[in-house]
Amino acid sequence: MVQRIMTCLAKVTKLAVAITLLSAAVTVQAGTAAGEIIPLYPKGVVAALGVPETRDVLRETGETMIFNVSDPTLELFRPEPARATGTAVIIAPGGGFVGLGYEAGGTAVARQLAQRGVTAIVLKYRTIRSPDDAMHMPEIHMKEMEVIMARAKSGLPEEVPVFAGEKHAVEDGARAMAIVRERAADWGIDLKRIGFLGFSSGAFLAADLAIGNRVSRPDFVGLIYGGLRTPVPADASPAFIAGAADDAFTPNDPVQLYTAWRKAGAPAELHMYERGGHGFDLKPKGTTSDHWFEAFLWWMQSRGLIATVKD
Repeated sequence: MVQRIMTCLAKVTKLAVAITLLSAAVTVQAGTAAGEIIPLYPKGVVAALGVPETRDVLRETGETMIFNVSDPTLELFRPEPARATGTAVIIAPGGGFVGLGYEAGGTAVARQLAQRGVTAIVLKYRTIRSPDDAMHMPEIHMKEMEVIMARAKSGLPEEVPVFAGEKHAVEDGARAMAIVRERAADWGIDLKRIGFLGFSSGAFLAADLAIGNRVSRPDFVGLIYGGLRTPVPADASPAFIAGAADDAFTPNDPVQLYTAWRKAGAPAELHMYERGGHGFDLKPKGTTSDHWFEAFLWWMQSRGLIATVKD
C-alpha cells in the first residue's frame, strides 16, 4: 500500500506540471495584451474558499497556474472589426478542477481565435481549495487521480465519477453562456454561433454543458483530451473531439466520446493522434497533434462558423 501511494504521488507530481499544463505559452502575432475582465457574478453571490487566489508560474514552461479561485471571471478577446465573423468561443482551461492552466490552455488559444475573427472568452471558473505548497494537491484530488489512472490503464469505458469541483465549474460555465448571450449584440456575436472549447477538466465541463440543460447548451463544443459524460441526447451540441493515444490520463475518452455522440445521432468529428500526450495545447511537439488547432478551424469553417481559414 505504501509503495502504491508513493507511486501515485510521483505520478500526481508529474500531473501538476503536465495535466493540460505541459504546454509553454506560445508567441502569437496578436501580442500579449490582456483582455477585458468581466466578473461572472456580483460580489458576494458565491461563497469564498476562505483562502486567497494564487498564481504560480511554472519554471519548466513559463505557464501561469491559478489556484483557489473563488471569484470566477471572463476575459474577453475581441477580433479586429474587419475580421469579425460573429462567432464566439468560450474557453475553459484544464487543471483537474484544482488549478487552471490559464495561458497555454486559455489566453494563448483565445488570441489565436481572435486573429481568425472569433470573439474569444476565457473562463476562469471556480476551483476547489488546495494547500499552499509546491504541489497544490488536496487529498480528494489524489484519490480522483488514482481512479483516473486505473481507468486509463484498464481501457474500460466507464465514466470518471463527478470531480469534487465539477458542480461549481458547470454552474460557472452555464453562467458564462448566459452572459455571452446577454452581451451578444454589444460584442457583435450571432446568438446561434456561441461555442465552448474545453481542455482536460475543461473538456468535462464542456461535455456537461453540451448534453445538459438546453438553456445553457452551447451551439458547438470542442472537447480536447477528456470529457466523457453521458447520456448524450440526439440534440447534443455538435462536437469536435481531439486527443492522443499516448495520453497517460484520458487515452480512451476521445473515442468513447465520439462513440457516444454517434450512437445518439448527434454530430461529431474525431481526431485521434498517435502521439501528443496530455496537455498538448498549442505547444509544438513534432507530432501530428501539433495540427489540432488547424483541424478545429477547418471544422468550424465546414459548419459555417468562420468564413475561411487564414494565417
